[in-house]
Amino acid sequence: KMTAHDLMCTQDFRSSQLKNFECKWGKTLIKIILASSLLFSPVYDAFGKIASDIVGGNMNRPGSLQECLSVRAPHFRGRYCQVFIKQDPVQYFVGICVPDSCEEDEVQTLTSLIPPVPSVLLPKSTQAFYITHCVKNTLPPDISTLCLTVLWLSPVGHLFDSLYGFSLQNTSAGVLSTTGSRGRYSSLNGIRVLSLLWIISGHSVQISAWYNLDNNKRWKERVEKNPLYIFAFSGPVYLAVDTFLLLGGLLSAKSLLSTIQRADDKLSPGIAILPSIALHVSTRVQPLHIFIVCLVIGFLSVIPEGSFWFIVEDQILSCKKYWWSNLLLMNNLLTVTDICAPWTWYLSIDFQFYITTPLVIFIYRLNKHVLLAFVTILLVISCLTRHTYTYFQYYYNKPYTRYGPYLVGILAGIFLKTGKQLGWVISLSVMALIAGLPYALRLVPSQPSGPLAVYQGLHRTLWAMAVAWIIVACEEGYGGLINKILSLNVWVPLSNISFACYLIHPILIILYNGEQDTPIHYTDINFFYLFVGHMVLAVILGYVFTVLIEKPYLFLKRCDT
Repeated sequence: KMTAHDLMCTQDFRSSQLKNFECKWGKTLIKIILASSLLFSPVYDAFGKIASDIVGGNMNRPGSLQECLSVRAPHFRGRYCQVFIKQDPVQYFVGICVPDSCEEDEVQTLTSLIPPVPSVLLPKSTQAFYITHCVKNTLPPDISTLCLTVLWLSPVGHLFDSLYGFSLQNTSAGVLSTTGSRGRYSSLNGIRVLSLLWIISGHSVQISAWYNLDNNKRWKERVEKNPLYIFAFSGPVYLAVDTFLLLGGLLSAKSLLSTIQRADDKLSPGIAILPSIALHVSTRVQPLHIFIVCLVIGFLSVIPEGSFWFIVEDQILSCKKYWWSNLLLMNNLLTVTDICAPWTWYLSIDFQFYITTPLVIFIYRLNKHVLLAFVTILLVISCLTRHTYTYFQYYYNKPYTRYGPYLVGILAGIFLKTGKQLGWVISLSVMALIAGLPYALRLVPSQPSGPLAVYQGLHRTLWAMAVAWIIVACEEGYGGLINKILSLNVWVPLSNISFACYLIHPILIILYNGEQDTPIHYTDINFFYLFVGHMVLAVILGYVFTVLIEKPYLFLKRCDT
């Protein structure tokens, strides 16, 4: 295993390779400290060491960031760094404590001198120290985000109207109202909020499982064998996003058809105002969206780092490099690892799909048979891909794999604008089947599989059809008890802040995980409490951002028109 002694005493350090004299001197000082008090030195104690349950997934060795930073001596302070090691087939990181005079490249040089360490799982494996990251003792604020925020909010119109738009009494009244959606489409509120809670539940578990767990293999074994984990497991949770796409398609069709009806049932006026509609939709979501990007770059860059801060660091670097893709609503076209605030890909894909709605409506009004053929072609295209893709990189958030649910939403919107018991049975059965199949399909070996390919191609569209039936049934008057539940008044204020909650909750989860000094241990009760905590904070901050950013901006837009 790698110890402080390995790092500090290997091959006399080859000090000639270090550029910084203070780093060489600090290195010598640490050797003296270790030689005089090896067992009790805070420097040595801050180093990451092998823990128990490696077979269960406890690979990372974070050490103690706070203990390292607490080291003080004349002309010397501790600096916490992480060495990321890849030993096929696993990778992990080790926390180390070095003099604060050492730079990252110098620490990288030191670690490259360490001889290969024994593999923790296999008798023979390749080894590479592929990156070193050091925590910054001082964090300069990034004022560029403040400038961007000011420029974005600067066109405020008339002074009095602007001040009135920022009145908490005015904005809160609309957000907290429980009567805004009585009547048509009231069931959408319940569907939207329940889908949001499903997503928060999934993200609370998955982000921790990807980076922070000390027993992630135990977690996988338990989750994959128990269908009750449907609310936290990757496959089913992502269906909630398809529900959002379905709602987006339905509401876009409803909006466009209403516009055409106001134009005396003529299609041409509706088509003529498409650019203004597209501009309206983009500016509707962008204020809060851009604020979240600024929050990631500005706020997170000045928060003291934890042992797992590389989770947050990746987000900050991606936003500094690819912020423009969020501004243009095209960040879903990048690979997931490059996306600034990866969860915002949904906003881009929803906007891109919205632009296609007029074409579907035009074909619908032109010829119903042509619409049937056109819809069939689009659904087939959205279900097929020619190659084997890396799931998250090239498949998960791409338009050609996500259009099915949105198209189903458009068709449902057309139906609502212009054998009941059997429909309920089929709808609920399909939903249960789609959500439960991932557990059976994961028993298939990791090789080309016909059933898995069929599932991946069809499950999103079939899920959207099942949810669309629920919406149609509720709106046509035979929703029964389910309609009463989905149309409860309590869903209305939560639905009003759902957009802000969706945007802010991943930041809360990432921040919580990044600030941890030690790995998180998975138990059912631990993750239930994490979900409840993240949900409550997301609702509180979602309300704050809705009344302070989203609603005032919409009010200013109305004043300007």
